[in-house]
Amino acid sequence: MASKPCTLKEGIGEPEAATSFAFVNGQRTGHVRYEVVAMLFAVTAINYADRSALSIAGPAAAKQFGLSPISIGYIFSAFGWAYVLGQIPGGWLLDRFGSKRVYAVGLLCWSIFTGLQGFAGDLRILPPAIALFTFLFVTGLAESPSLPGNARIVAAWFPPAERGMASAIFNSAQYFATVVFAPLMGWITHSFGWQYTFWMMGSLGIALTPVWWKVIHMPKQHPRITRSELKHLESGGALLDMSDGANQARIGKSETLSTVKQLLENRMLLGIYIGQYCISTLTYFFLTWFPIYLIQGRGMSIVKAGIVASLPALCGFGGGVLGGVFSDRLLKKGSSLSVSRKTPIVIGMVLSTSMILCKYVNAQWVIVSIMCFAFLGKGIGALGWAVISDTAPKVSAGLCGSIFNTFGNAAAITTPIIIGHIVEKTKSFNGALIFVAANAIGAVASYIFVVGDIKRVELSH
Repeated sequence: MASKPCTLKEGIGEPEAATSFAFVNGQRTGHVRYEVVAMLFAVTAINYADRSALSIAGPAAAKQFGLSPISIGYIFSAFGWAYVLGQIPGGWLLDRFGSKRVYAVGLLCWSIFTGLQGFAGDLRILPPAIALFTFLFVTGLAESPSLPGNARIVAAWFPPAERGMASAIFNSAQYFATVVFAPLMGWITHSFGWQYTFWMMGSLGIALTPVWWKVIHMPKQHPRITRSELKHLESGGALLDMSDGANQARIGKSETLSTVKQLLENRMLLGIYIGQYCISTLTYFFLTWFPIYLIQGRGMSIVKAGIVASLPALCGFGGGVLGGVFSDRLLKKGSSLSVSRKTPIVIGMVLSTSMILCKYVNAQWVIVSIMCFAFLGKGIGALGWAVISDTAPKVSAGLCGSIFNTFGNAAAITTPIIIGHIVEKTKSFNGALIFVAANAIGAVASYIFVVGDIKRVELSH
């Protein structure tokens, strides 16, 4: 006999027919929040695969269109320009209309424009390079609310003691995306042509949009949440009073600008923002130039580079989960929030500087091993979204997350352009490795010397 759907009276966790909801298909209920974070993981994996598709398809497209490393660098930066420009408006939209709706529209739009990149060589009105830049720009604009939306949903669905793991899970999807999609995109590019890579990724995102709409709800509105789980969230400190858009309906332009000013003037948040820029430099080296480094700098084929790129990504994925679990365990054992979040970040970023060793070796297996170790460290240290979930003001979590993501994704602009110029002028990737490792040290310095105590920010009115 089918279970009766659970409805919460007055949104405070009083379920009707709670006993009938104890088991569904033989599985005990009370873990809806893990279904939510699984959905965030899946959508974030598609998100990162879409933004990195050009790194796999790019060499073939560059050869067809005669593009230089500097030109490719500027095309890569198109995503970053739009992503950064869209952050604060995207955060306002999240707080105004809610994560579910804004995210669904963004997912559909960025998937469509990912697919359109495959038609860049077929347009008569735009040269191929400008068409790629334009479509990637719009993709970045549509993706801009996604990660702040993730942080907003995690803050509502997870208490602080579980938030590090939950944030690490969705953040580690960037590595999982490479593990799964880099070999697939490399094979598709080699076997069918670079255009098919974009068409495949765009289709996957479009198909995922209705699944998102069905799965995602805020805790008090979820049709299957039990009273025990809602009580667990409430007693643990999850932000259940964060509505999905309703509280922000009347916020005007002046209030928004005042909030932005307060967030930027907060030293702790500024240190977190700067740290995220440095950490994201490593991310965007991996998403843009790393496969090209393997192909052009180390002589691998497109198919081999796609497979090899998945190995450091797998280590980054494992490191991301490990960092979140380690951080939450420290917190549960009595360490302060500052120690629990900063320790994995500092350790991970120091480990990631090992990539510099690649400039001293030539054997491909040694280079891959070093990169695996470096991205294991990068994964361990990628806890910025957990920190933002811990610190963002309750009523402006989307906006705070968007400013954080603005700083972080400024690296999407600077990293591909700077590395493009380094490679063009030196004919080597050694300087690029030094540049990326230096940013890891910058993240360590920011968290140690600027951030100070990690705590929830309270805005003045």
